[in-house]
Amino acid sequence: MSEVIINGTRVGEGAPCYVVAEIGINHNGELETARRLIDVAGIAGCQAVKFQKRTVDVVYGKEELDRPRESPFGKTNGDLKRGLEFGLGQYWDVHRYCRDKHLTWFASCWDEHSVDFIEQFNPPAYKIASACLTDANLLAHHRRTGRPLILSTGMSTEEQVDRAVELLGTDKLVLLHTTSAYPAKLDDLNLKMIPRMAERYRVPVGYSGHEVGLATSLAAVALGACMVERHITLDRAMWGSDQAASVEPQGLMKLVRDIRAIERALGDGVKTVTADEVPIMNKLRRVA
Repeated sequence: MSEVIINGTRVGEGAPCYVVAEIGINHNGELETARRLIDVAGIAGCQAVKFQKRTVDVVYGKEELDRPRESPFGKTNGDLKRGLEFGLGQYWDVHRYCRDKHLTWFASCWDEHSVDFIEQFNPPAYKIASACLTDANLLAHHRRTGRPLILSTGMSTEEQVDRAVELLGTDKLVLLHTTSAYPAKLDDLNLKMIPRMAERYRVPVGYSGHEVGLATSLAAVALGACMVERHITLDRAMWGSDQAASVEPQGLMKLVRDIRAIERALGDGVKTVTADEVPIMNKLRRVA
């Protein structure tokens, strides 16, 4: 089984679960909200935060951008999409803020120009969204950076994942099992895919959760997920399409705490008599 190094931290079998707090677009275009979410991630003990970067006029067609849609940014879908995008100055602020907090950051880039844009920050890795898994040109553009890649596999068949992995290669690759619904139904999570993917592709496999609650993300860790990514928010009642499927600050702290507890409890798989069992054994066992 291969492993991946992200900003000096090992990701893979035998390493602590790498926890990514996805800020995405939950900052609602406000830099101060982004800073507060970075603070939340750091306090909770996450290793990284993730943003999203799109070149709006490349990712969306004119008809989609012109579609009426009320938002704090205007009356069209284009107004909304442009209002949620951070520009160069804002990303430099994010870069410096995360550096000062000793927190890794990277982004999922939805088009080639966005990859080139984020490259100037020397990111330690790239995330590739499930929606982009079948975009061979974008996958190849990511691979040419030479950086570690984290590929989500939602809304995809096994054959489509096979093709993506064949194109990207298995060097410096992490796969994330996910269900691309917001929020995702429990019956659709199919967490047994985590060990199946690890066996099939022989790369680190993690979990990107969009469900409500924490229990299933913790179950993913018990099934072998080496990375867990969850959307985070200051308040699920905030305006925004991803807020309802996100984890609030207190929940994020519980998630990281319980991931570390599960890691301790999983042990090494070797059956032994523990030191605490010895006096009980001597007291209660009649036959040695």
